[in-house]
Amino acid sequence: MIKKIVQKENKVLRQKTEDIPIKEIKTQKIKKILKEMSEALKSQNDGVAIAAPQIGYPLSIFVVSGKIFHKDFIRGKKDLEKIPEDEIQNDLVFINPKISKLSKEKEWLPEGCLSVRWLYGKTFRSVKAMITAYDENGKKFQRGASGLLAQIFQHETDHLKGILFIDHAKDVKEELPEN
Repeated sequence: MIKKIVQKENKVLRQKTEDIPIKEIKTQKIKKILKEMSEALKSQNDGVAIAAPQIGYPLSIFVVSGKIFHKDFIRGKKDLEKIPEDEIQNDLVFINPKISKLSKEKEWLPEGCLSVRWLYGKTFRSVKAMITAYDENGKKFQRGASGLLAQIFQHETDHLKGILFIDHAKDVKEELPEN
């Protein structure tokens, strides 16, 4: 059964998360949580990333969907569910992530959140970001990003501090899906 994505009223979204001891990263418990996060993310056609608090765990983990690297996504096509599974990269896992560097250059960017349905607004984010984290195998890595991935790094690490994008967004408005 797919874990439900909690909404903005849920207290877990306002908690600061706990880092996972390195020796526990490869445990069954963490593997199970990563699987639940990935399934919850895949259940949302418009989802690009998810943090552990969004499915009820106050842990320092976020997962970025591999679909953001697909050529059709990069070109801005909205019909992501039509991308064949074998063309989608694996999700990226970030455990105990820390942003180590942000560019001084910032932009107002459109943003939404799976836990703040169906509100959208503009956030002032650095256009580049560097993050240090551990992967699902407990291996430490560093990754730089620009554009959407840099925005995701900032949005998801905010989740791990109990911050929602609506706390600092402007022009927030509801946009219901066209169904």
